[in-house]
Order: sequence, then structure tokens, then C-alpha cells
Amino acid sequence: MQVKSVTDSAFRKYGRVLKLEVPDLLERLAKTPLPQDVAYVASVPELEACAEYDTIRDSIYGGMPIQIGYCNGNNHKLNAVEFHRDSEINIALDGAILILGSQQDIEDDFTYDTSKMEAFEIPAGAVIEVYGTTLHYAPCNVGDKGFRVVIVLPQGTNTEPPVLTGKLPDDRLLTAKNKWLIAHEESGLGADGAFVGLKGENLEV
Repeated sequence: MQVKSVTDSAFRKYGRVLKLEVPDLLERLAKTPLPQDVAYVASVPELEACAEYDTIRDSIYGGMPIQIGYCNGNNHKLNAVEFHRDSEINIALDGAILILGSQQDIEDDFTYDTSKMEAFEIPAGAVIEVYGTTLHYAPCNVGDKGFRVVIVLPQGTNTEPPVLTGKLPDDRLLTAKNKWLIAHEESGLGADGAFVGLKGENLEV
């Protein structure tokens, strides 16, 4: 699929590029593992000890408690989409690609057509805000090299989910705290209880 830059005007409905430099955080990210598969760790004390922590917490999240973790590895497929009730900050050490869509395009039965998604490349070191209404999942490689991406979210996100009563129809999408997910049948996530509702191609870059 075509890959645009996050500086392209098409990215504006999904997020924005923040004018922020985070050299200490990137130096710490460079020391995290780079597995062959994809590894996500929600909260990493070494990253949260970075010099830029207070600025990210106060200027981006308005002083709300945050967690800083990473998503590292190698990936070329969409497999699923997720969304949160807030923005997510992504910072790629050497660049990465995000496949993005809009929560507003989810159908009433919680299915979603992957043909509506677009791919965007994050330049190395850029600080990207992904809006809460933006569908996203694990980053993808730029070329053959793997990726290391900082993931900043409100504290507790992607941890153990609450016990739901099913009062809201979209309760079926909640797979972790503050994480609503729709999987593609090819991902195998349905076997773990994820809602399978992605229609069309399992996109690949």
C-alpha cells in the first residue's frame, strides 16, 4: 500500500507532529530489546526516568498521570485495530510506519473495512500524537530493519481490564484497560477472545 509521510496533510485527521525534542528518552529507547517478533511493554521505569518525562506529562497530557513504554520488533501486517479514549504519543528511534483509520468509520455492528485505512511513515526521532479517535495497532518496519517506538499513554492503559456487565454493546471490544480492539480473522487473535470484525484485506507494508 502507499505510504505517506506524517507531514502530509492527509495525516491531520489522525494526529499531529509535535515540535518537541527528546534526546534522553531516545538514548534510553536505544538500549531496549529489538526482538524478531513484536514486544510491547506498557511501562518501563528506565524510560520513565528520562529528562523529558515532566514535559510530556504536563505539556501533552495536562498533568495527568502517564506511563512510558515501548513497542519494538518486526512487523509488516495490520492484524487488528485498537483505540483508546485519549491520545497516544509515538516516538520512533529509527523510523516506523503506522497504518491508521478513523473510529467514526466503524459500523454499527462493530465491523470495519480495512480499505479505509492509510499508512504513514514516522521519521526517526519525531514525536507524534495519535488522536483518541484514530484506529491503529502495532507499528510496521521501514524496509527490512526493525523498529523501536516509544508509546506514551495515560497510566494503567493496556493493563488488566475491568469486569464488564455488557451494558454497552462495545463492551465486547474491550481487551485491556482503556483498549478497545477489533481483530482480523488472519491474526489469530480471535482464539484469545478478541472480537473479529475487520473486513477486507489484512493490510501489509
